[in-house]
Amino acid sequence: MSLDEHVRRPVTDFATDWDHTDPAWVEDPYPIWEDLRQHCPVAHTERYGGAWLPVTHEMVSAVAHDTQRFTSRQPVMVKFKPPEDFAPAPVGIAPPISSDPPFHAIARRLILPAFAPGPVNALEPEVRALCRRHLDELGDERVFDAGARYAQFISPGVIARMLGFPDEDQDRFRDFVHRVLDLVDLEPEVRGPLMESMGEYFEAQVEDHLAHPRDDFTTYLLNVEIAGEKLAREHVVGTMVLTLVAGIDTTWSAIGASIWHLAQHPEDLARLVDEPALMPVAVEEFLRFYAPVTMFRRAKEDLDFFGCPVKKDDWMTVSFPAANRDPAAFEDADHFVIDRAHNRHVAFGLGIHRCAGSNLARMELRVALEEFLARYPRFELSDPSAVTWAAGQVRGPRALPLRVVD
Repeated sequence: MSLDEHVRRPVTDFATDWDHTDPAWVEDPYPIWEDLRQHCPVAHTERYGGAWLPVTHEMVSAVAHDTQRFTSRQPVMVKFKPPEDFAPAPVGIAPPISSDPPFHAIARRLILPAFAPGPVNALEPEVRALCRRHLDELGDERVFDAGARYAQFISPGVIARMLGFPDEDQDRFRDFVHRVLDLVDLEPEVRGPLMESMGEYFEAQVEDHLAHPRDDFTTYLLNVEIAGEKLAREHVVGTMVLTLVAGIDTTWSAIGASIWHLAQHPEDLARLVDEPALMPVAVEEFLRFYAPVTMFRRAKEDLDFFGCPVKKDDWMTVSFPAANRDPAAFEDADHFVIDRAHNRHVAFGLGIHRCAGSNLARMELRVALEEFLARYPRFELSDPSAVTWAAGQVRGPRALPLRVVD
């Protein structure tokens, strides 16, 4: 089921009735955020059971750092607020992203070795080979969908390798991402069964790893201990789901958005082709300007947030993309500056939940772009009107039709 296969009430006022699955938001959220920044920097909606949307860097940072008043136990906003005894704090449903202090520090510390610079750098030759293989499959085609034929294949291949999952299951992985992050405004009775069948797949992978241990992240999770005890099965599965969903869609979206940008800005494309040493700096600007990830928190209690009467269990949006476009935090915030010298962007988050996989994401984005540009130094959108974007809290192009320019 897609988001367009059920009735959605259109938004008429984003200040009082916003929805991140509304077609106008999905198509281009940046003017919406800028207008709110000028007139209503903390928007509200009764959708999803009540949710708030701060759009300034200051306010986003305040939420991200406030673990006393906001819980992270349900980081994806859906039309269901489970009771506190469902995946309760401080562990949450997918540790460590769903964990609160003090457990969060323990759960995060467990996974950091897998995403440290050493292991990530060791993966680079495999990622480069993966990119080249998918580029080779395009052959001599001069018009193709760079989203469906390239960007969406890079991170699933990497995550399959990390988790020790069958490479041939990558279509399933993309479907899992779609279920978790795109279908957020389905009613609980529709969304629930989709999550249950997904859970069955991960349980089967756990059983397979218990029967056939190998050198991968899943086996590591099954063997690592906290205070002399192995992780609970729910912890292992939750972290596996987190690794797959967050590791795939965020990077896939960043790769696609960067290619989309370059297809429309030949001057930036030419600079990267002519000055390959500029790529690491450009990657940071791609991350700032097209930051894909928004997170959500829930209020632990009734509270005042910059004058807004937040109620217990209300959703609070942590929009890192909006923070990255705040002119109070970045000079020329709404301009892409490929060689931006000072760029303390928050694409990977703020506070204790800053993305543990940032090293891997940066490497994948850099390598994917390097290989794409080496193969196609000049390209453009073949049909701008056919570009489509993901709905929900991770934004990136899904359909990305390109034409190679000779």
